[in-house]
Amino acid sequence: MLLGDFMYKRLKDLREDRELKQKDLAKLLMVGQTTYSDYELGKLNIPIPILIRLATFYNTSIDYLVGLTDVTTPYPQKKQN
Repeated sequence: MLLGDFMYKRLKDLREDRELKQKDLAKLLMVGQTTYSDYELGKLNIPIPILIRLATFYNTSIDYLVGLTDVTTPYPQKKQN
């Protein structure tokens, strides 16, 4: 399985594990349901701000979402000045 393919499966699995529908995530991300579906199918590249929102929502890191690590724990948050 290619790394990108792994990412799309991981996004779908995370959503389904929480018993969410694509329309639920689309609403959270402020995109259309078909756009979110295209993200999960790998038809559209996922913009970095969307990846950040997904990682925050799932309480994980972007590295986990894209398959660079299997560690689900998010990185420590950067302190705001």
